[in-house]
Amino acid sequence: VQLQASGGGLVQAGGSLRLSCAASGFTFSAYHMGWFRQAPGKEREFVAAINWSGGSTYFTDSVKGRFTISRDNAKNTVSLQMNSLDPEDTAVYYCAAATNSYYYTGRRELYGYWGQGTLVTVSS
Repeated sequence: VQLQASGGGLVQAGGSLRLSCAASGFTFSAYHMGWFRQAPGKEREFVAAINWSGGSTYFTDSVKGRFTISRDNAKNTVSLQMNSLDPEDTAVYYCAAATNSYYYTGRRELYGYWGQGTLVTVSS
């Protein structure tokens, strides 16, 4: 099983980034997918989730209206489009996979597979 996140980098406040996560080694279309982030000195927190088909999406309040999550089951990828970035969005972003039907709650323990993370730095 592998989840390879990419797309992180340095961006100015107000800018945009698109993160991607390539999955392999499991039946991607059978899993709900999520994005989490961990800022320095803070716990890993839920950012967004999408169900197996892509028909349902969920976001933490702080990113609603700025971030979108999407997936391509034919390419085994999930993406996080981040707009209007703020320095508070600076963190390592992780993609994760879950089969539990409560994946949308953002509870970390419901996600069994995790990627290695990609760093997003937003400068003011």
